[in-house]
Amino acid sequence: MVLISALLVQALQMALVVLLAPLLTGLVRKIKARLLRRQGPSVIQPYRDLLRLLRKEAVVAENASWLFRAAPYLIFASTWVAAAVIPTFATGLIFSWTADLIAIIALLGSARFFLALAGMDVGTSFGGIGSSREAMIATLAEPSMLLIIFTLALVAGSTQLSTIAAFMGSPAVGLRVSLAIALIALIIVAVAENARIPVDNPATHLELTMVHEAMVLEYSGRHLAMIELAASLKLLLYISLIACIFVPWKLAAPEAGPAAYLAGLFAYLAKLAVGGALLALFETSVAKMRVFRVPEFLGAALMLALLATLLRFVSRSL
Repeated sequence: MVLISALLVQALQMALVVLLAPLLTGLVRKIKARLLRRQGPSVIQPYRDLLRLLRKEAVVAENASWLFRAAPYLIFASTWVAAAVIPTFATGLIFSWTADLIAIIALLGSARFFLALAGMDVGTSFGGIGSSREAMIATLAEPSMLLIIFTLALVAGSTQLSTIAAFMGSPAVGLRVSLAIALIALIIVAVAENARIPVDNPATHLELTMVHEAMVLEYSGRHLAMIELAASLKLLLYISLIACIFVPWKLAAPEAGPAAYLAGLFAYLAKLAVGGALLALFETSVAKMRVFRVPEFLGAALMLALLATLLRFVSRSL
């Protein structure tokens, strides 16, 4: 009975992230529209878009290989698994042992790899441009993430998210400059990885600036639905990751009762709403930067992550 209850709670978290991801995307779009004094689409519009795409037939180029057809499902599966193992409303779930930061980065790297290959598979100029830009972003984003992980591992003594969340929620963490710097670096990486302003604009198809949209221009129908849902899941993943590490409040303890799970669920929804609102506010406050300025933006994240790691090393040696 205990095993069945644990599996049901884990299944609830897996279903929760995939159901809330389009809602988070719709919330960000709605808040951005209201900040710009426009009515904007409904917050449930992403669900309608996904259903419309799923009903349409997928048009595939004649020279497309099997990779082009399989990539959307591989991207969605990798992103869904990475998002589902992050503690959202509770820690210590039955699959929490898989919620390792290094494994999550590996899953996201696999999804990026398949997306870049799919962008180049058909041989269009836009796909090649988008894939090369995505590779350029990855060369700076992934080392930054690894340095952030090293900093967190030095502080909490583990790369397992449940352990990190439990430590960050305890009085033992205190005030640490290294963690504040790591948070800033993680936010910069999250903005770049999700193709948000100022790195990319998800609402435009201008070939001179687009990155993510350039790689998926050839997709349609259910294939495009899988990629769009994976993009929404990735945004939810990073907000969940930041909330789990730096705002681990109301996370239900292992084997907690239904009341604790319910309180953790409401707290998680509030964290997503606040994260989406802050993202919308940030995007309406800054302008899209030129592509050749993106390495400088991500270079700042890399240097901040390196500084956080060095500060933690120095503090441990003193």
